[in-house]
Amino acid sequence: MNLRKFSILSILLLAVLVALTACGNHQPTAKERMDDYVKAWQKQDFSKMYGLLSKKSQKSVKKADFIARYKRIYEGIEAGKMTATVTDGKKSDDGAVHLNASLSTVAGPVKFSQNIQLKKEKRKDTANWYVNWTPSMILPGMNADSKVRVDTLPSTRGEIVDRNGKPLAINGTAARIDLIPGKMGTDSDKTQTIQTLTKLLGVSKEQIDTALAASWVKVDSLVPITTVDATKTDLIKKVTQLPGVVKTDVNSRVYPDNNASAHLIGYVGTMTAELLKKHPNEGYNANSVIGKTGLELLFEKQLRQRDGASIIRLDSTGAEVETIAKKEPVNGQNIQLTIDRNVQDAMYNQLKKDAGTGVAIDPRNGDILGLVSAPSYNPNDFVLGMSSSAYKKLSDDPKQPLLNRFTTATAPGSTFKALTAAIALTHKSIDPNQAVAINGTKWQANKSWGDYYVTRLDHDPKVNLQDALYRSDNIYFAQAALKIGGSTFASDAKKFGFGETLPIQYPMRKSTISNNGKLDSQTLLANSGYGQGQVTVNPLHLSLIYSAFVNDGSMIKPRLIKTNDPPTFWKKNVMSPEIAQLLNKDLIEVVNNPAGTAHDAKINGITLAGKTGTPEFKKKQGKSGRENGWFVAYNTDNPQLMVTMVVENTQKHGGSHYVTPKVKKVFEDVLKP
Repeated sequence: MNLRKFSILSILLLAVLVALTACGNHQPTAKERMDDYVKAWQKQDFSKMYGLLSKKSQKSVKKADFIARYKRIYEGIEAGKMTATVTDGKKSDDGAVHLNASLSTVAGPVKFSQNIQLKKEKRKDTANWYVNWTPSMILPGMNADSKVRVDTLPSTRGEIVDRNGKPLAINGTAARIDLIPGKMGTDSDKTQTIQTLTKLLGVSKEQIDTALAASWVKVDSLVPITTVDATKTDLIKKVTQLPGVVKTDVNSRVYPDNNASAHLIGYVGTMTAELLKKHPNEGYNANSVIGKTGLELLFEKQLRQRDGASIIRLDSTGAEVETIAKKEPVNGQNIQLTIDRNVQDAMYNQLKKDAGTGVAIDPRNGDILGLVSAPSYNPNDFVLGMSSSAYKKLSDDPKQPLLNRFTTATAPGSTFKALTAAIALTHKSIDPNQAVAINGTKWQANKSWGDYYVTRLDHDPKVNLQDALYRSDNIYFAQAALKIGGSTFASDAKKFGFGETLPIQYPMRKSTISNNGKLDSQTLLANSGYGQGQVTVNPLHLSLIYSAFVNDGSMIKPRLIKTNDPPTFWKKNVMSPEIAQLLNKDLIEVVNNPAGTAHDAKINGITLAGKTGTPEFKKKQGKSGRENGWFVAYNTDNPQLMVTMVVENTQKHGGSHYVTPKVKKVFEDVLKP
């Protein structure tokens, strides 16, 4: 009995050992070997792929040539991810398999659908399957003599135009300045030419010498030195008169409005390694152009172009045989703005010698007609290539030409008084017809204010709302703010959009009523009533607030892209229609009344309403300090233009009185026939 049990156990153990031995000596199938080959192929491990080739295949191509050819072709076609499936042939033991694969390339996917034969060979005493390779496993249809060419199918970047179709960012040409070494004359002539080019083009002698000394340069070569704006015809004529200097037209992004729209439109530049990391798997490469600032950056997804490509198989003579893959180019989308280039240029012409900003809107529909920041720069210089010295000059300029001022928010001064009036009237904190007695030019609520006073320029002993607006009486509005109360004032400011992001694609700084959103001290509240204290307002936001005086108490929603859609409101019913009409009437007096602070903006034939402001930035009350000049104005008969302009450092130029003639000139340029 025990012997029989032992015999059965022995038989079972022997069966297990045989099974384990069989598992340890498992021979891969042809499909499994082809799977290994595909895995190496997917990793572009060409050395491992070669090791899996049959002896016959290895005799047909050397390992170094195999690796070099794959690498050269796959780099050229920008081969990427490969997906593949391998299936057995009709017989599982004859080495036949079928491959279905897709290889991503610069020209789109390349499809493989091939029957592949593997051969069983013995190597190092072990038999296994090896691939009978053919060149068609590099790319379909290839043979030993085939060549591959990749053609780029160019696309164009979307263009930006104004509301009337006038160009703001277009695809044009620039003038590349080249040297032909063999035509530069004697050494003396060459030296003189280089010196002149250095002076006229702003390129260094070292830069020119380096370009001419490049290994590829021959006597008849075109050697690029720099690229200049094609509109600089006088400069181009001067340099091309020098021996050996020629002009070559090259494609370039062009900004016809030059400095006037620089901050708004921005500029493009070539892709950098850092930007490539920020935009992985988005189809960019080292030669791509990408928006760097302004609308070129903000609308990059719409504007960007996507070049197409084709992979073409050639025969041994270089003749085209077939197109293996092709991806059509995709042009960028054109964008039409609400901007009116005439308005943009009119504002810039008034601001270009100063530091400041101008915003223009159509208050009826919210169309933004102009966004100007000054001083400015020429965006064409960035596209064509700016020297480090030129960029340093811009960066070090104390007027900060690279700063975009229309996105900022600063103290609005007395332009804020119309908002204070609207809130006070809404809460019946003031009677617009009541003449308020104010003695002298300075006032404080009580002795707790210590040495601090609210001051005014006017000496009128009795002031009603209209008087206070056109005379710009600080004391009247400080008292009005105190009557409203801090919590109510701060709460109502939010209804006008304070603390909110403006509803526009272009990022603008939020306006604030105070640093913490509260008006929890008497002096801060009083100062806020006339646009000082800690109040900051973005100039576009101020324009939207003033649009309520045109739209029966509702603030228009701004728009930057031209559309046929009906206008919408950003903030509805921030004041009643009656209050809006009353304040509109009072703001007309700011311009029409001979005592009005903006009377010098009066235009015969055009009725304007508006408000001036001269915020002060002083370290101590009573001392002189920096001032900015503000003026916001709109035409009241069929309102179609509202301009808000800010000029910095007007303390020696009359404050807001330096700005009012500038805004007047914009209205004359735009609205007068």
